[in-house]
Amino acid sequence: MSVPGRNFGAHCVVVGASGALGKAIVAGLVARKMHVVAVARSREPLEALVDRHGAGVVMPVVADFASDDAVDALRARLDRPVAMVVHAPGVPVAGGIRAAPTDALVEACNIKVGGFVRLVRAVEDRLRRHSRLVAIGGHYGFEPTAYAATAGVANAALANVVRQMSWAYGGEGVTAHLVAPGPADTDRLHKVAAARASENGGSVADELDAMRGESAIGALTTPGQVVWAVAMLLDAEADAMAGAAIMLDAGRRRGLP
Repeated sequence: MSVPGRNFGAHCVVVGASGALGKAIVAGLVARKMHVVAVARSREPLEALVDRHGAGVVMPVVADFASDDAVDALRARLDRPVAMVVHAPGVPVAGGIRAAPTDALVEACNIKVGGFVRLVRAVEDRLRRHSRLVAIGGHYGFEPTAYAATAGVANAALANVVRQMSWAYGGEGVTAHLVAPGPADTDRLHKVAAARASENGGSVADELDAMRGESAIGALTTPGQVVWAVAMLLDAEADAMAGAAIMLDAGRRRGLP
């Protein structure tokens, strides 16, 4: 359960706040009475978040965490402890491993892995015992497929980095976590389905149905389920999950452990 006052007055930083998952995560953290620093590359969607939640609740920061310049840009805006960071940017959809440009694979790793490292370094001086370092990864990082090259490669590397962060910061009582959804029902997933349909010669609707069929319960993950997992990590009991990968894959993963 949440401990009253444990996170009072602290920042939660969300990178990728303008995306489908990012916007939902911001709303979920606001519902937990957190002060959210919302980070995205463009100002307009951030202003929309401020209009929705209030200027005293959401602070917008324009920064691109694919670049080292973002470290100082964020650090300069922080004026209180950081209870949680959430790294939730999307990566380019570049098709399957046979066709994906190598530049797209490199860019995906820079955004996901490099961006998470930059984010943690930006807030390092503001972390305290029980702070959470959270990265949004994905099912394809654990169950490789021929049709989602950038998501698979970048999320596999991200899982390793999260575990390294757990050991690097664990001695200070700071825990690192990977939240790994299965395919989430967002516009981005529809782009993945379109790329898969192009390779297979089918329709987008058929590909989405096939993705549902890959789940043990015949379902896609929803943004709300991702928000639940992220918000849960603010609870005191989540200390026990240091370095853990939280699988929200609706039963897709077949491998052990």
